[in-house]
Amino acid sequence: MTTSMDFLLIAGGTLGSGLIIVAYFLNQVGKLTATDIRYPLINLVGAVLILLSLIAEWNLPTLVIESFWVAISLYGIWSYVAKRRSA
Repeated sequence: MTTSMDFLLIAGGTLGSGLIIVAYFLNQVGKLTATDIRYPLINLVGAVLILLSLIAEWNLPTLVIESFWVAISLYGIWSYVAKRRSA
């Protein structure tokens, strides 16, 4: 039985998937570069929403890939900030 909280978590995970897909699409069509701070930020938010959805629907492979997605996004944000500070 799905509770209203489960529904919200799953909806958030679905939104997170959509964010990652849109960011990737915009990158592929040249509208959002990987060096733009918005790219890792969108990916980070998307991955966190997907990770939160695992509270309602557990899936180990999703935990693994989204944990890496978060780590890589944080690296991208850190890299962006470090470059701006040294400029």
